[in-house]
Amino acid sequence: MKNQNSFYITTTLPYVNADLHMGHALEFIRADIIARYKKLNGYDVFFNTGTDEHGMKIYEKAVAAGKTPQEFVNDSFFRFKDSVNIFGMDESILHFARTTNENHINSAQAFWKKVYDNGYIYKKNYEARYCVGCEETKSDSEIVNDECPIHPGRALEIIQEENYFFKYSAFTEKLLNFYKENPNFVVPDFRFNEIKAFVERGLQDFSISRLKDKMPWGIPVPGDEEHVMYVWFDALTNYISTLGWPEASGDFDKYWVNGNPTQYCGKDNLRFQSAMWQAMLMAADVPNSHQIIINGFITADGGVKMSKTLGNVIDPKDIVSEYGTDALRFFLAKEVSSFEDSPFTMERFKDAYNAGLANGIGNLTSRIMKMAETNLETITEIPAMTLTEDWAPVIVAMDNFNIHEAMNLVFKHVTELDELIQTKQPFKLVKTNKEEAVEIIKELVIKLHNIGMMLTPVLPETSKKIVEIAKSGKMPEQPLFLRKD
Repeated sequence: MKNQNSFYITTTLPYVNADLHMGHALEFIRADIIARYKKLNGYDVFFNTGTDEHGMKIYEKAVAAGKTPQEFVNDSFFRFKDSVNIFGMDESILHFARTTNENHINSAQAFWKKVYDNGYIYKKNYEARYCVGCEETKSDSEIVNDECPIHPGRALEIIQEENYFFKYSAFTEKLLNFYKENPNFVVPDFRFNEIKAFVERGLQDFSISRLKDKMPWGIPVPGDEEHVMYVWFDALTNYISTLGWPEASGDFDKYWVNGNPTQYCGKDNLRFQSAMWQAMLMAADVPNSHQIIINGFITADGGVKMSKTLGNVIDPKDIVSEYGTDALRFFLAKEVSSFEDSPFTMERFKDAYNAGLANGIGNLTSRIMKMAETNLETITEIPAMTLTEDWAPVIVAMDNFNIHEAMNLVFKHVTELDELIQTKQPFKLVKTNKEEAVEIIKELVIKLHNIGMMLTPVLPETSKKIVEIAKSGKMPEQPLFLRKD
């Protein structure tokens, strides 16, 4: 049933200091699938993504490249947009945020001032160990062998300076109450339990500025030009700056206040998105996010982390170049767990591609349409697709962000059509009972069309071809997918 509600969805903003990897592809493609699904159901969708362009990592990369930080991020942003395009995003609803844009800088400073005026920012001297890779201070419990376990081999920076702090500790009970009132706030449940346990242990205030003479590349703190904002405090506000906040009218009211703002991220962003950002929103008197969806990691074989050093990295650009965008989307949607870590190997990818696409939906389309072209005198009239009992579980899975389950359910229908062909054998029956055979073939064409419709958010190019082929009543001029051996 269609409606005209608004819907807002965002990815996290990758740093512009490195190329997008398979984990980024997973996050971007899944957010796009949900955005397309909502659009298909009549929602007015705002899909936000973009680049995080401040912080020590960016500054160091710019210096190493012999560029100013602004020159470096400008060049990097255009590479980022080109990389995103290979994922098959719906450009009609996609909006790109940049944390160096003037509107974002003004919004981030207004956000800071609001939080400061509300009494949740103060200044103090402190010493801490800081991981440049994470752009985050590390407590003793988060350090292994004097290193950040996420970025081993890089010495932690020792910070000794006067900084501004955010009163995170004031939000322990506020966040727990919010979680209680919103039992579906974090998906999946086990990640929600994880963040609730983290908050229950008590929150510690954290630094939200750096001295400009030590780290010059950041947004100036309002009223104190000697400090720049901590990169996370700056970057998180992009989710509302892109909508024009602090202006309450227009896009902000439409998509944030009334659009069920939904955020996709990896499990390494759980604390930032579902606790830190939510506390910041409370401190600024801004409505909280509606839901946070947490992906697992893409790993190499055996659950090993992908690493250029180990030589087990698979570049999404290489996959798209050889197999096409929909093949990458297919694997990340159907063969990767919705919420747990999953391996991506070329062997797994090729097996899935051949079984699900070349020998699966591609071969099924050719078989059905060959029978249709040969035996149907007129083009089958295909009724508008309605939500039947058979398709209801797919809708439930998509509504729960379980894209992996939704795809398994769709491809169950692919298997059922193959079995129907084998059982009823209309290609043989046409010789003895053409009338019955024709009715079976018509049924196959309609069901193929419906499969194409259900694949629209996930495989936009392939679904369009299937729907057009079914309506034409003719064999595809070329196979949808060529088998790769």
